[in-house]
Amino acid sequence: MVQQVAEWDDLANAASEPNPFFESWYLLPALHAFDPHGEIEVLHVSLDGKLCGLLPITRTHRYYHLPLPNLSAWVHQNCFLGAPLVRAGHEGSFWEAVLAWADDNPRTGLFLHLPHLPLDGPLHAALIEVAGAQGRPNALVYREDRALLRSTLTPEAYLEGALSGKKRKELRRQFNRLCDEGAVAFERHADGTSLDTWIDAFLDLEAAGWKGNAGSALQCDVRTERLFRESLQGAAERGKLERLALTLNGRPVAMLATFLTPPGAFSFKTAFDETLSRFSPGVLLQRENLNILNREDIGWTDSCASADHPMIDHIWRERRAIGRISVAIGGTVRRAVFRQIARAETARMTAGRET
Repeated sequence: MVQQVAEWDDLANAASEPNPFFESWYLLPALHAFDPHGEIEVLHVSLDGKLCGLLPITRTHRYYHLPLPNLSAWVHQNCFLGAPLVRAGHEGSFWEAVLAWADDNPRTGLFLHLPHLPLDGPLHAALIEVAGAQGRPNALVYREDRALLRSTLTPEAYLEGALSGKKRKELRRQFNRLCDEGAVAFERHADGTSLDTWIDAFLDLEAAGWKGNAGSALQCDVRTERLFRESLQGAAERGKLERLALTLNGRPVAMLATFLTPPGAFSFKTAFDETLSRFSPGVLLQRENLNILNREDIGWTDSCASADHPMIDHIWRERRAIGRISVAIGGTVRRAVFRQIARAETARMTAGRET
């Protein structure tokens, strides 16, 4: 795959739906970190000699907490989207190829599972169309709506519409109080300037908070730390990284790394100094981050946050529908088994229970 990076990068730039987590500069370090034995299969779909689609697939004996073997798009705790990279205009051909491959190579897998798939774009529409044309059972087994920033408003007008006058006044007061503590500045970079130093500061800031205490900070695991470092470096080399920091006396007190994948962007990781929570540094940083609305090449930004996030949901008013789709594969027996699984899953979703 390393030899195909240039073609891979071209595919990512021509994709109908951007997904930084499956681009070369992110997926290769992720595979190195979490798949040391090379068990993940990266499907390549080429048409007329040109790479038109890419999707990492894992074979697992577990379907969340259930003992149901399946083929699944490979995601991990630091992968916030499962959309394959597909050259625009080839969505239907891509799904036909993937499903044909899954039919021929199921091994013990009972079905194909596609987590973290956007439900409002051409990839999902093409999948449903292809499955329908083939008479192939499929089911939406889970859905959530996560915060999205998409607007033609100015940052100031957007904030006015998102927050009450009282809340905006409180943010101004908190910013002024923070300024009383020393020199306050916002620093924004869209290149690799002092990137290693910035990464070190981010990792230390995150580890100093609750994530460090819980053992879930990136710095707590050499694999996640390496992935963070290598992915930010790879994104910066391609002009796909924006770094934003709020500093107090030159020290970062809130930081945000955003992947730029026009026409979209993805808020990858953020951290703030929890000892300064009375000043809401994370919210102040997000107020400043609304300036991304001024970029002509970025039409929307995915928060990469969980649904009903206690902070970003109150600032970003738009929502992006993300779902888990399961699709039948193989012959008659597998499809009969899948229908039973899908029936149970959709009933569980209707009842409001997650698998």
